[in-house]
Amino acid sequence: MENNWLERAESLRIESFDYDLPDERIARYPLDPRDGSKLLVYGQGNIQHQKFTDLVENLPENTLLVFNDTKVIPARAYFQKETGATIEILLLHPELPTRIINDAMLVRDFCVWECMIGNKKRFKLTDILSTNLIVNGKAVKLQVAYADYEKNQVKFWWDQDIEFLDIVQALGEIPLPPYLKRDTEEGDKQTYQTVYARQNGAVAAPTAGLHFTENVFEKLDEKGIRRSFLTLHVGAGTFQPIKANSVTEHKMHAEQVVYSRQLITELLKNTDTIVPVGTTSLRSLESLYWYGVKLFRAETSVFNIEKLYPYPFSPDELPSASESLTAIADYMDAQKLNEIVGETEIFIFPGYQFRLCKGLITNYHQPGSTLILLVAALVGEDWQRIYKVAMDNGYRFLSYGDSSLLWRSEV
Repeated sequence: MENNWLERAESLRIESFDYDLPDERIARYPLDPRDGSKLLVYGQGNIQHQKFTDLVENLPENTLLVFNDTKVIPARAYFQKETGATIEILLLHPELPTRIINDAMLVRDFCVWECMIGNKKRFKLTDILSTNLIVNGKAVKLQVAYADYEKNQVKFWWDQDIEFLDIVQALGEIPLPPYLKRDTEEGDKQTYQTVYARQNGAVAAPTAGLHFTENVFEKLDEKGIRRSFLTLHVGAGTFQPIKANSVTEHKMHAEQVVYSRQLITELLKNTDTIVPVGTTSLRSLESLYWYGVKLFRAETSVFNIEKLYPYPFSPDELPSASESLTAIADYMDAQKLNEIVGETEIFIFPGYQFRLCKGLITNYHQPGSTLILLVAALVGEDWQRIYKVAMDNGYRFLSYGDSSLLWRSEV
């Protein structure tokens, strides 16, 4: 079984997941109102064109929508050296005193983060960068230096009893995706954030959720469409193109995921029509299933889903969705846990067998990206037709673009 899946995976050619995206089709600004976008609905080979406000009409009454409630932080900061050189630092993931992102936001004296560093050749190993800020009415001196030069780990420390989140809010700017090719503007602080964002820590928005408004939520409530939340703190790796010849060689960056016991209960109530809002929610839900597999098989209680973990299994080796979720619920109850925190680098590409998700609400993604591979895994070769129809019908692409509701090809 292992050789078969591996041969199939290695035969996937990245150029097969490319398409022509003219620059003028990239939506550089959002629509106002948020829910004013187009909605392409795909199911059983059929394509319909609707408005996003019509979403509720395309969901069965027993649907459970699952949202990613991560909140984008102003993770990009600039520091000026005495020489005049500008150093750009983009927060990626905390290392010390904790790797738990929600907790790292609350530290009050120092922290170490893995960062993406612009103009690194000017930021020397022995340099200490500093800047003066006004945070909550207090004058704060923030200093920055390497904790580990090779790993791009940077130490931040400051001289007031203030949470790191407040430091970041005063210091940084929202890091827009590079393909928007524009500077961050004041309006992006609101528009590049879902209306239900709660958990600080992402460097990129779960953009499928940007279309939701209170008006849309009211319509969902009227029909009895349930909704639940998880947290995946989206990392910069989401924008990384695939450069490897084989998809199996592409490096997937681990992202932190947080699930509540309440979510597990909601999922167990209905494993038939679970629809994630966005690729991050989908990856989180499928990762949750595989964590249940590890518990069910008594492999480990550590939540860490490696990028190719799902592929070698044959179907008869695996628990059902309910059995996997029950294993998680039982473990959480035994350990008296209200939430579980883990990491996933799951890589979903054609050949993947979906375990929890029956559909997906998502925007239109970059050519040759891991997210195109995920969509192709969901709808098969029809992804090309979907994208061509969207292009021919004037849909707006990428983060601030239009939306789609895609039902799994075998459903």
